[in-house]
Amino acid sequence: MEGSLLFITYIFLIAAVLLGLFSLWRLNKLLSYSIHAFLFLAFVTMTAALIMRSVAAGRLPFANLYEFSLLFTWGILLSHFISFRFIKSEMAMVIITLLATFILSFSRSLISDPRPLLPALQSIWLQIHVFTAVIAYGAFALSFCLGLIYILKEKGFTGLGETALPQAKIDNLLYRVVAIGFFFMTLVLITGAIWAEEVWGRWWGWDPKETWALITWLIYAAYLHARKTHGWRGRRAAIMAVVGFLAVLFTLFGVSLLLPGVHSYI
Repeated sequence: MEGSLLFITYIFLIAAVLLGLFSLWRLNKLLSYSIHAFLFLAFVTMTAALIMRSVAAGRLPFANLYEFSLLFTWGILLSHFISFRFIKSEMAMVIITLLATFILSFSRSLISDPRPLLPALQSIWLQIHVFTAVIAYGAFALSFCLGLIYILKEKGFTGLGETALPQAKIDNLLYRVVAIGFFFMTLVLITGAIWAEEVWGRWWGWDPKETWALITWLIYAAYLHARKTHGWRGRRAAIMAVVGFLAVLFTLFGVSLLLPGVHSYI
């Protein structure tokens, strides 16, 4: 059942991607509503798949990289629906769709059957750690979209009705979204340290994923600091938001698959 729901989610996302690509040439209200509807259906079936996974495993789905990839996809879609009323950007909707489709497609290479939690994962702090990570990464995904939109508009791209979204508003929204993501990323590091002390008896061990999570945090900290103290706005801020999300992707997938460490089973 879970597999069928994920396949249906994938179909809905592909449909939204195709409509989004078509909208590059011709956008109207019906097309915009259709993309939004497919994203909503994808969110519903994704939620149902996560519930089915939880029921089958007898726990929340956060035990491995496959399950977190599903949660990450869900978080990206959730960030879209929370923010769309403020952003109202068809281009952001298309980028979010492409991003969610990419993450879900990648997760298919990581498929694993539900299994009991390892002793190290049986902690309330890990649950909080994962929950805050989903929110942080969802916010950073949205900031990635806004950063790309700013850069594209600066290059003269005016497709998908983006003339209605001023660059100053994009920059302002980008700052707010990064600030939200940074707050939750800080909680990710704190709860991760508490969990590590509980399980391994140390707060920080410079594990590759810990190190890259810190690097990601520092990138966004630098963004916020540069904006507040040096007035970094516009293109430089947008580029930093894009770079920050690339660090997020490497922390999640690159480190997990390429660099050995205590997080290798997660």
